Amino acid sequence: IEEMSSSINEVAKNCEKESRIARQANEQAVQTRQIMAKLGESAKEIGKIVEVISGIADQTNLLALNATIEAASAGEAGKGFAVVANEVKELARQSAQATEQIAKQIEAMQGNTDTAVKAIEEITKIVEEVSSISGTIAAAVEEQSATTNEIAKTVSNVSESTNEMAKNIQESARGANEVSKNIQGVSSASQQVAAGATQTNASAQELAKIAVRLKEIVAKFKV
Repeated sequence: IEEMSSSINEVAKNCEKESRIARQANEQAVQTRQIMAKLGESAKEIGKIVEVISGIADQTNLLALNATIEAASAGEAGKGFAVVANEVKELARQSAQATEQIAKQIEAMQGNTDTAVKAIEEITKIVEEVSSISGTIAAAVEEQSATTNEIAKTVSNVSESTNEMAKNIQESARGANEVSKNIQGVSSASQQVAAGATQTNASAQELAKIAVRLKEIVAKFKV
């Protein structure tokens, strides 16, 4: 029982440790999920800014195109302005490409963030289940420990009762030996009484014989 109690206590300690680790993992998972959610919100905000930049780039490109047309209409006087318009148009194109790449990266980041959030939610559920199972096991182990303690008490009581019974049996054995000795004494006394009775009977018979002889002698004197 002591070994069983020790094993139960060890299991209880392990369950408590697992439950504590599960709670910590759950807390970390919740924090990570919150961080990922914030990252997702930040990515959305960046996406909005990129859309604004993309819109500005489109407008700049349109203005550069109009400026190029106006420069062409101006002839020689508009050549310098046309060069500047082309440069602005090129910058607008590069800005559009850059914003497009940023938008794709943000979209990918948002997708990864959503996937990570879903994975963390699944992990959180699993951790909660593990924590619940550990709690159930801990409660069962605690109940088993109480049962084992009760069994130990019962066994101890049975052991005490057995010892008391053994003492009573020993007392009974001593009493039986005493009775046996007394019976032997009575038997010896009975034998002595029987021997005395036999001797008394023999003496009585002898006295009877003597009485008969005396009677015969007295009868002779009467004649």
